[in-house]
Amino acid sequence: MFRRRSYDEVTCKLSAMEDLWTVAVAVFQLWMFVVVFLITLPAMFGLSLGVTSVYIQILVKLLEWATIRIQRGRQEQPSVPAPLPNGIIERAEGSMEEEMEQLRRSRSLEGGEFALSDALYFCKKGLESIVDDQVTQRFSSEDLASWNLLTRTNQNFRYISLRLTIFWGIGVFVRYCVLFPLRIALAIIGLSWLVIGTTLVGILPENRYGASTDLCPENRPQKGGICVANHTTPIDVVILANDGCYAMVGQIHGGLMGVIQRSMVRSCPHVWFERSEMKDRHAVTTRLRAHVAAKTKLPILIFPEGTCINNTSVMMFKKGSFEIGGTIHPVAIKYDPRFGDAFWNSSKYNMVSYLLRTMTSWAVVVNVWYLPPMTIQDGEDAVQFANRVKSAIACRGGLLDLAWDGSLKRGKVKDAYKEEQQKMYSRVIVRQNGISATNTRRDN
Repeated sequence: MFRRRSYDEVTCKLSAMEDLWTVAVAVFQLWMFVVVFLITLPAMFGLSLGVTSVYIQILVKLLEWATIRIQRGRQEQPSVPAPLPNGIIERAEGSMEEEMEQLRRSRSLEGGEFALSDALYFCKKGLESIVDDQVTQRFSSEDLASWNLLTRTNQNFRYISLRLTIFWGIGVFVRYCVLFPLRIALAIIGLSWLVIGTTLVGILPENRYGASTDLCPENRPQKGGICVANHTTPIDVVILANDGCYAMVGQIHGGLMGVIQRSMVRSCPHVWFERSEMKDRHAVTTRLRAHVAAKTKLPILIFPEGTCINNTSVMMFKKGSFEIGGTIHPVAIKYDPRFGDAFWNSSKYNMVSYLLRTMTSWAVVVNVWYLPPMTIQDGEDAVQFANRVKSAIACRGGLLDLAWDGSLKRGKVKDAYKEEQQKMYSRVIVRQNGISATNTRRDN
């Protein structure tokens, strides 16, 4: 009797395991069907089933409802903390010369001699920079007007109401149990296809089967040109590559990134440098100039900021990209922060952590503007040309135009910046001396 019962129990367990395995196989088959036939293949042929647009519309409605519910909750529960506004320092408009001259007139100082009270101006500016400087805040996540139902941007909003908490919990399940595995599968398929495809293309004759950028709408970068864009994330390359082919410029890496670089260079003449060569500006410029001179090669894609900025600003463009010559094709890139933070803070997150955060966000929604081509003007040097292109990108993308160097993210302030402030203050003294001497001659 005992043996009979044990045999029946084992049989039931095996049957249950077989049923579970059958269900798992069916789910996996359905999953692969969705990934391959409803996402991958339509994307390869440039087709859209409209699922993405419907998903974004649902997200917009959900976030609008959450915003209204949060605003109502703040009125009902005054103890709920509100997010800080963007920028807690109210900065004065105008240059150092204008502010110093105004302060001197208010103190009725005559002549252009040094006044000890001038130090108060520099103390004020120093305290403003310590509390809320314009550089450091460009390397932290962009502030949001309201919560986007992501824990990483939470301001205790999810405890306002039960319904908001339920939607937040459903969102966690959807992002981590549905979207994340789907995106992992797509990433594996995409990277595998990239390595295999570029290897096969590299075998074909270059002249006959080389990549083409001739099907370009207005303002799209052409062969022999230089495409420059503001830089927020490594995904910028993927976003722009959806519209055309580019020759990349960058440092040679190892590991998985090195495998991808070696496979890419087989199909297209990308410009990769060793770490020692990157420090040699002349060698880099020579190789880039040779690439641009060959009008049959793909346009070069360069991010002149040299680092990722947090989707709010455009910082100083390095002049090297504008010394090469040729036509510059500016591109403005602006991500929608409501659906996720696309900014890569490389000093805080490694690549794996960043990809994990990106793949568990709601979506990556981005606007891309291709600006009219620009060339250097008569009497304009490379720095002035770079600033003109930067201003055009910032204006079109609705970004702040900052003159600061993005390399300050990891390095110390250059002595040139300190000397520039000293020269500006010297000009104030000299100008005051000139005005004082003119008034004295008039009185005589």
